[in-house]
Amino acid sequence: MKLIECPRDAMQGMETFIPTEQKVRYLNQLLQVGFDTLDCGSFVSPKAIPQLRDTAEVLPQLKPSATKLLVIVANTRGAREAVTHTNVTYLGFPLSISETFQQRNTNKSIAEALNTLEELQALCVAHEKILVTYISMGFGNPYGDPYSVDYVLQMIDLLNTMGVSIVSLADTVGAATPDQIRQLYQAASRAFPALELGAHLHSSPAHALAKIEAAHAAGCQRFDGALKGFGGCPMAKDELVGNLATETILTYLDSQRDAPPLNREALAHALTLASEVFAAH
Repeated sequence: MKLIECPRDAMQGMETFIPTEQKVRYLNQLLQVGFDTLDCGSFVSPKAIPQLRDTAEVLPQLKPSATKLLVIVANTRGAREAVTHTNVTYLGFPLSISETFQQRNTNKSIAEALNTLEELQALCVAHEKILVTYISMGFGNPYGDPYSVDYVLQMIDLLNTMGVSIVSLADTVGAATPDQIRQLYQAASRAFPALELGAHLHSSPAHALAKIEAAHAAGCQRFDGALKGFGGCPMAKDELVGNLATETILTYLDSQRDAPPLNREALAHALTLASEVFAAH
C-alpha cells in the first residue's frame, strides 16, 4: 500500500500566503516520515492558485529522501517547467468527467484536456517522469453533468491506451458513499488489473473511515491524504470539503496490518508542525 501525503492540496485553498521558508520547513519534515510520495507543489498559474506561486523556489530547498516528489500541472506550459526539476518524479493532471468542472478547474473542455494529456504523457516519457492522472468528479458531480460507472471506465480505458500507468479516482466534493466507492473500485480493478489505482477522496471526518475501508477492500493501491484533513479543492464549490486525514488512513491500515513502514516519531513532529502552519493562516 502506498501513502501519498498532499500538503499541496492542504495549502492551495488558503487565502493568506504561507511564507516560502515555512513551507520548506514543513515539507522537509514530511520527507522524513517515509511516505511513498509527497504532493508538494504546483505549476498552475499563480492567478489561479496564488498560494503555490513559489513552488519553483521551494523545490531546490527540499532535502533528498526516499520519498518521491509530485507536482500538479494544468497545461503543457506548466509541465514544461515542471520537468526541468530533477528531483520531481511525478506530474499530476486533473482530468474531470464533468464538463463543467473541467472548465472551472483548467479552462478546458474534456476533449481539450485529453489532448493536453497526450502532450503531457509524451513530455513525461521524454524527461523520465511519470504522469499521474486524477479523474476528478469520479463519483458524481453537483452540476447535473452526465455520470455513470461505465463513463468512468471508458475514461480510464482512454488513459490506459495513452500509456498512463497511475490513475487516482477523486471524490472532489466529498459526495461519494462507501457503496459507490466500492462499486467503482471493484469495476476498475477488474477491468484494468495492470493499472495502479489510487484514491483521492475528500470527506468530513465522520464519514472518512467508511470511505477508506470501502476503497481498500475493493482494490485501491494508493491513498492520498493530508495531515489533520486540511484542504480541499477551491475550484469545486464555495465550501471546501477537507482531505482524508492521513492519520485516519493510517489507523485503518494499521488495523488491517497493511500500513507502510513509517517513522512514527517524525510523523508526530510533522503533525505538530501542521498545526502551526495551518493555524497561523
